[in-house]
Formats: sequence, structure tokens, C-alpha cells
Amino acid sequence: MRGGSSYGDRDRDRGRDRPRFGGGMGGRNGPPPMKFGNPGERLRKKRWNLDELPKFEKNFYNEHPEVQRMSQYDIEEFRRKKEITVRGSGCPKPVTAFHQPHFPQHVMDVLMHQNFTEPTAIQSQGFPVALSGKDMVGIAQTGSGKTLAYLLPAIVHINHQPYLERGDGPICLVLAPTRELAQQVQQVAFDYGKSSRIKSTCVYGGAPKGPQIRDLERGVEICIATPGRLIDFLESGKTNLRRCTYLVLDEADRMLDMGFEPQIRKIVEQIRPDRQTLMWSATWPKEVRQLAEDFLREYIQINIGALELSANHNILQ
Repeated sequence: MRGGSSYGDRDRDRGRDRPRFGGGMGGRNGPPPMKFGNPGERLRKKRWNLDELPKFEKNFYNEHPEVQRMSQYDIEEFRRKKEITVRGSGCPKPVTAFHQPHFPQHVMDVLMHQNFTEPTAIQSQGFPVALSGKDMVGIAQTGSGKTLAYLLPAIVHINHQPYLERGDGPICLVLAPTRELAQQVQQVAFDYGKSSRIKSTCVYGGAPKGPQIRDLERGVEICIATPGRLIDFLESGKTNLRRCTYLVLDEADRMLDMGFEPQIRKIVEQIRPDRQTLMWSATWPKEVRQLAEDFLREYIQINIGALELSANHNILQ
């Protein structure tokens, strides 16, 4: 678990020659990335040997006694009222209050400061699934509270991993379709991560590369990125995904609509296959289903309300 030391103290005097998460950064001394051709064509598909990779924890869920006491009738009635539909085996019971997932106190402090009184539907079911280390698909409208549904478990996940060392890439990667969404997610990551010294950055096109590269080289536990700019940085060796064990695909349907599928597939090839993957979408067309089948393992699907939904501007969390 993380202590209260400064970020600089963590990385000072670390040995650089011990076993690493999945090999070198690649491409650092190669030619600059080509501006034309297929996205990520200079990225080699990794061949993973899980026996050689460092082990990591991803199940941190400790069911609260109040949740344990929920009967099957209680669960079904709660899901019916919240319009929650669950598919997949081994889905944990939903939580009904923010104290039940056992988030760290610094996370609870921010929740109270922001006057969030109870979890939204996607958070009620998403928190226990994500904290259990399971892969999941969340089908919910924009504005349903999905950002906290994946970021708060991400903070718990990160706090249980070894500290970053020099040259390490992020532990949590969030792929988003647009600069605007990436910036919104990064603000939430900053608000909830700062008290435990979790660093985050936002990587997107249409902005100078220098500050983004500096953040990545200093080391960030959470990287929120649009696919094109991240591919650029991976090809040029500015970052790597060898430490990534928590992957989020936010607004997956929009990313596919915008033509990002080749980039997404190239990026995911760079991440160890035993990672935890959480995929979020407002709709569930066959293209999104295929992506889930390819990237997720034994996943739980959570639907909130109807499948064909538009933006909901009523909820901020």
C-alpha cells in the first residue's frame, strides 16, 4: 500500500536492472514516426509469456455486511427500481451506499465534499464488479456517473500495485474518443487521486506534445488518452504500456464511429492479456459487441435503462 512519502522519494535511488514489466520501451532510437500509412504500423505485436510477467493483484473487493445481508429478493427489487440488468456469471450484489465498497477515506472525503449522497445505478453495480477485478461492459447513457464507476476502483487498484520506477508507463489507461472527454476524465482523476499522490495526465492531438511528453516521462499512474496521440507516443518510445493492468475504453461506440478501431487494437496489443478491462458504451451494436468479445474475458455486462439512449445532462458525477 502507498504511504505518505513524496513522489520524488518513491523514485529516488531505484535500481534499474531488476526484472521489468514486459520488456523495453521500443522505438526510442528509431526514426521519427511516419505521418502516413497505417496507424501504429511500427508497433510490434507483443508475444506475452504470463509465466515471466510479474504477478499483480486485481481483486480487492470485501463485501460489506449490509450487502451480505441482502436477500435475492432485495437484490432483484433494487435492480428493478434502478433499471439495472446484469448478464454474465458471478456478478456481485449491488451496493446501495458509498461507504459499502470500502473506498479509502481520502476518496470518501472528496465524495462528501462534492455532496454526492448515494451511488448512481451504474455505480451501485459497477463498483463491486470493478473492485472484484472482473472484466465488465457498462451500457449506460452519458451523464450516468460512469466516470466514477471506473476511476474510484482504478485508484484502489493503483494503490495496491508497486510504485512506478523510472521509465515505467501508466498503470491505468483510459482511452477516450475526444479531447473534451479526456480532459473531463482527467479532472476527476486529479480530484480523487491527489491526496494519495496518484499522478495523471491527459494525452490528445491538436495540442503541443512537449508538456504531455514531460508528464509521461516524469511518470503518471493514470493516463487518459485519445487513440491517435497515444499511438504516436508509443511508436516514438515516449511511453509504454508494460505496467498497464487496468484498461478502460470509454465511449467505445463513439470511438468506433470515429474510425479509431485500428488504433485501439494496436494499443491493446501492447497491454498484457491478464489485465482488467472495463468497456463503456451508450449503445450495444454488433461492432461494439465484437470488440468486447475480442478484448474482455468472462465479462459481466451491466445495462442501465434502455440500450438506445442519448445524453443525460442531469447528473454530474
